[in-house]
Amino acid sequence: MAEEPYQGFEQGPIRPPSESGSLLIRVTRNCPWNRCTFCGLYKGERFSRRPVAHVLRDIDAVRHWLTVLQRAEAAGGGGLPAPGQYLAEGDWMAAVAARNWLAAGAGSVFLQDSNSLIVKPDHVIAILTHLKTTFPSIERITSYARSQTVARIDAADLTRIAAAGLNRIHIGLESGCDAVLAKVAKGADRAAHVAAGLKVKAAGIQLSEYFMPGLGGRILSRQHALDSAETLNRIDPDFIRLRTLALPDGLMLAREQAEGRFDQLNDLETAEELLLFLQTLSGITSRIKSDHILNLFEEIDGVLPDDRERLLAVVRRFLAMDAEEQTLYRIGRRTGLFRRLDDCRDPVLRRHAQGYVDRWSVTAANVDAICAELVKRFI
Repeated sequence: MAEEPYQGFEQGPIRPPSESGSLLIRVTRNCPWNRCTFCGLYKGERFSRRPVAHVLRDIDAVRHWLTVLQRAEAAGGGGLPAPGQYLAEGDWMAAVAARNWLAAGAGSVFLQDSNSLIVKPDHVIAILTHLKTTFPSIERITSYARSQTVARIDAADLTRIAAAGLNRIHIGLESGCDAVLAKVAKGADRAAHVAAGLKVKAAGIQLSEYFMPGLGGRILSRQHALDSAETLNRIDPDFIRLRTLALPDGLMLAREQAEGRFDQLNDLETAEELLLFLQTLSGITSRIKSDHILNLFEEIDGVLPDDRERLLAVVRRFLAMDAEEQTLYRIGRRTGLFRRLDDCRDPVLRRHAQGYVDRWSVTAANVDAICAELVKRFI
């Protein structure tokens, strides 16, 4: 079978918020699993592995444009010519990627798309080696991976991958509750998550695990919080990142909600679930990060166990607010105005948030529906 022709530099659709300044290098296209009911990003798209030679050419293209930009800057110029002056769209994309990466400090790389470690270990190592050789000053190289994929990688190969330069792996745990994982078709159970997490850590690679508040709905909310915390207690990842469930139209889980087969939590219920989750985390030294606009509390950011009470206090303070103040904060947060609870006290931000409340006639009866619609804008 003939190898597909090189079509130029490629970039996939997503990366973790923590990789906003990273160079995005596409190793695979889309998702090999693509069955999770809470995710619609890759639905209808075919998964494929890019030929290693194509990935290496992408890296070389970025190196070329980085050199062009650095020479132009040294000569007192700067900027890029118009897209029409390039031979192909891929050239322009590589040039823009180089410009953006240079502006961010050119210190980190993220391997795309959803599960780059599914390619052969020797291929991963070839890509990592070329990255480190081409850009010796790189400080961090990271990738998404599925627990089931990590479980199939030989421990010695994972150690070789770490030695070649992969510093961090992001795994979508989502839940540590087997009932929730089965319901949303995650394709991994609690035991697989624990085994994969421990395997990553044993290889000397930083581990970032994602917990999704609200994924169990009302029926499984308590078990979702407890089992997820206990699973993470067994793994002790370097990072625990929060990604609150949202249900944009078209998701399989959104259809289940519409048909009455899934009962989505509102913000108050999600906060109560999050409080239980945080209270149950114990005996670990993970950093908790709420680094996504979907989360109600961006200010939850701290290292366990030292920051435990401060993190819990954020959620408790919100739950102790009167209903009117909770509504104001929710609208302020869901419109992107508020980043922390104290923003309610900022007279300018408060006035703008109150303006939305008045304009949309927000009440206790409709605030849940309004917030659910506002959240969809950020998906």
